[in-house]
Amino acid sequence: MKQVRPKKNLGQHFLTDLNIAKRIADTVDACPDIPVLEIGPGMGVLTQYLVEKPREVKAVEIDSESVRYLYEKFPKLRDNILGEDFLRMDLTKVFDGKPFVLTGNYPYDISSQIFFKMLDNKELIPCCTGMIQREVALRIASKPGSKQYGILSVMIQAWYDTEYLFTVDEDVFNPPPKVKSAVIRMTRNKVTDLGCDEALFKRVVKTVFNQRRKMLRVSLKPLFGKDNMPSPEFFADDMMTKRPEQLSVDDFVALTNKVSQVLP
Repeated sequence: MKQVRPKKNLGQHFLTDLNIAKRIADTVDACPDIPVLEIGPGMGVLTQYLVEKPREVKAVEIDSESVRYLYEKFPKLRDNILGEDFLRMDLTKVFDGKPFVLTGNYPYDISSQIFFKMLDNKELIPCCTGMIQREVALRIASKPGSKQYGILSVMIQAWYDTEYLFTVDEDVFNPPPKVKSAVIRMTRNKVTDLGCDEALFKRVVKTVFNQRRKMLRVSLKPLFGKDNMPSPEFFADDMMTKRPEQLSVDDFVALTNKVSQVLP
């Protein structure tokens, strides 16, 4: 069977260590009894362990060469190998509207986009696991006060409990990436309503982290524009002397509600 050539334009780095592949596949066991969707299976190094589990597995792969390889390697899985772009898929149709676990060795250059799509479909995805660039994993799992804490941290932790599971070195890939990787798990928390306008919450978080080194009384101003600036009393609140990385998810909810009261 002809090996698949890793493609730089798709950010492909094929994992070669089978022990690590099995460890990653086993991370889905924390959310049992529901189907699994694997993103970017490549040559099936994770897939071979996922299909051993007593649940339905589907794999979405944008690379046509990899799809042909997977058809040969996993003939019984042929109908469940989806030659599509995950970012363009309607996830309600993958398992007929049923919840599923998301996993994979994610392409580094689109991992954040994958997780934002997960958030848009959070009611369908109670658990997401997999391998990403270590820097992004640290960002997702970091707590307020750390340098890594940012937009991705707040947006994901609002809806998911995050776990940084283990680090993976560069030498277990073909070709080796220039950075270390890490395996994470995100499990839906019990939040069903943030307690604020969710769309405004996203705007507030993104706006203030665009100027993360500045106090909120400065970084919030682009949200309003020159013609709709709140009164000086609004910016006199004690919270306005903080920087965005000092705020917890609950603080951002409270901030969003403050902003909603003064937005026109």
